[in-house]
Amino acid sequence: MSLPNQLTIARILAIPVICLFLLSGWEWLRWLALLLYIAAAITDWLDGFLARRMNLNSALGKMLDPIADKLLVGALIVTFAFTRDFSGWDLIPAIAILMREIFVAGLREYLGNRAIEVPVTFLAKWKTTTQLVALAMIMAAPMLLGLGFIAHLFLWIAAGLTVWTGWEYLRSTWPYLSGPEI
Repeated sequence: MSLPNQLTIARILAIPVICLFLLSGWEWLRWLALLLYIAAAITDWLDGFLARRMNLNSALGKMLDPIADKLLVGALIVTFAFTRDFSGWDLIPAIAILMREIFVAGLREYLGNRAIEVPVTFLAKWKTTTQLVALAMIMAAPMLLGLGFIAHLFLWIAAGLTVWTGWEYLRSTWPYLSGPEI
């Protein structure tokens, strides 16, 4: 259990706490949720940095890190839909994000079973960052006047990047999907 993997696991364990704080409806718990969320988002960068810097790359970390990202984003999307932090129109980018994340995870699993690796692209890293920032802004919007429009615009930008990177993954792996079984 290297430090990077511990950070990833801590990020996963923080997800239900963040969601429960948001569901409480109390503003002070929403602030705590935001602080915990920011810490969790920072660990997304930090665990990868430490793994590379300390040469602690592991199969467990390679598997857990993207799962932690998808769990964090997915849980918050569901929570924001429930708490109505999303407007009706925000459900369009939210659903697009969920669909792409599930699709790419399935694509990686399918191709992984065929010993074909689907590496994370640079744009996909920016996609994750944009998603995390957009969700932080949506979380903060009820507490910071004037942030709402920008937060929801950022969500749409994140969804655009999300759909685009999903398309790129599909396009780059299409020969493995349309060809004969290996």
